[in-house]
Amino acid sequence: MLRCFLRTVLAFIVLAFMAALSVTLVAATHAQETLSLESDVQLPDSLWQIEEGAHDVPTTVIAPPEPLATPPLETVNVMLDWFLSPQHAPILLAKERGLFQRQGLDVQWQSPGDPSLPTKLLAAGEVDLALGRQSLLHLSAHQGATLTRIATLIETPLNAVITTTEHASNDPAQEELEAISTLHFGYTTREGEKLVIPGLVPSAMRQSDEALTPESLHFDAARALTEQQVQVVADGFYHTLPAQLATEGMEAKVIPYEALSIPRHDGLIIMANSQSLNKRTDTWVSFVIALEDATHWMIDNPSLAWETLIDAYPVLDNSINANAWQDLLRRTALSPAALDTRRYRAFEAFLYQRGISDAPLKVEQLAIDPHNR
Repeated sequence: MLRCFLRTVLAFIVLAFMAALSVTLVAATHAQETLSLESDVQLPDSLWQIEEGAHDVPTTVIAPPEPLATPPLETVNVMLDWFLSPQHAPILLAKERGLFQRQGLDVQWQSPGDPSLPTKLLAAGEVDLALGRQSLLHLSAHQGATLTRIATLIETPLNAVITTTEHASNDPAQEELEAISTLHFGYTTREGEKLVIPGLVPSAMRQSDEALTPESLHFDAARALTEQQVQVVADGFYHTLPAQLATEGMEAKVIPYEALSIPRHDGLIIMANSQSLNKRTDTWVSFVIALEDATHWMIDNPSLAWETLIDAYPVLDNSINANAWQDLLRRTALSPAALDTRRYRAFEAFLYQRGISDAPLKVEQLAIDPHNR
């Protein structure tokens, strides 16, 4: 458009010049003056006068565009299942390496004051995500809690029945489980109370007048065992509790859940509120992408990952956590979003067969792969 305008102006000047020249030539002719190449040609001054109020010729300035404003990050509040631990490494490393921010997320977390709080706060809409165990998800769902698994952090159970060798059976002819069924139990989680203890201690024995009521230990399983408050912990963290007891000169005995016929299940999962799934699917997809990126970096760089963790979170820097690190890496889910539907069906069947639930729930009522929504 500017080029056309300039052409028009130039044409106007040429025409004006020729008109003025014609006038001069006519005047010279009438004056009987002979024109030559050396003759002076004068143009009227009015030809070059700019009319008052005339518009300036537009110009173009080439400059870089203004930088686009960075879109605001979406805040995601996560409630951990326990105090900060190496089992939370994928989340912690995704934060430290800027992977959540790259996905447009500002992820914050906090530890619960009580192990029972995460699922309660999530169901009430007080937090966006909560960590827990697959077994806890099933129990909560059967009580009407609106929880859905969106990712897995640890693929195998992290808990086990833990007692000390002085209380374990020393008689090869005696069944070990039968030997500890008469002992005083403590538990730290709802699964320990509702699944493990009923599977270990016969109903008739639990209803006996001499039976000791199992105690809720909250976060104090190690203290409860060392001080003889209880003799067995139904759901201790077997990566850390035996090591804690060893510092007190006590040798631990670990009985895995498989020995109680409890199906293999995800040891640590991330849950969202079912009522917000459709509205926030894109958010959860972004979240698990960051988790997967962090997990693969962690597996590829285990030593550097550990150094990154303890530099950012010095509370993790102790020999117990360091010794558990390699085993936790082996159990970490490489594809956090991927869903093993067989596991969830098997656990539902287990609850129904044990009389813990009235009917099995469908997998889609319990868990999803956000990528498939």
